[in-house]
Amino acid sequence: MQARTTLMLAAIAGFLGVALGAFGAHGLKPLLSAPMMTVYQTAVDYHLLHAAVLLGLGGWQLHQPQVWLKRAALFMVAGLLLFCGSLYAMVLLDLRMLGMITPIGGVSWLIGWGLLFIAARSMTTSTSID
Repeated sequence: MQARTTLMLAAIAGFLGVALGAFGAHGLKPLLSAPMMTVYQTAVDYHLLHAAVLLGLGGWQLHQPQVWLKRAALFMVAGLLLFCGSLYAMVLLDLRMLGMITPIGGVSWLIGWGLLFIAARSMTTSTSID
């Protein structure tokens, strides 16, 4: 995934995270049980956190377009879709079985974070972002 794509996906993810958070706080709160509201809030929290990660990752890609960063971006997006998407669908559609998909999203994020570590480790000490 190229820096431009990563940055555009970060913008979309951030926008949707804010919109879904507001929808949950204002539209769903009176309709959901406290445990389901907690599940929804977890999805929003992780959604916004990883939108910010994608933003930083896109900036890093602008300065160092390396394969580890491209792969990390793919896994971060997959984690967003699988983890947050499954939680949103579980709450909004009352499909509890979708909770089985959530850990796959979490593993995707773990792989993405691991790839970020590899990318950082592969940098030379003389690498500069000026």
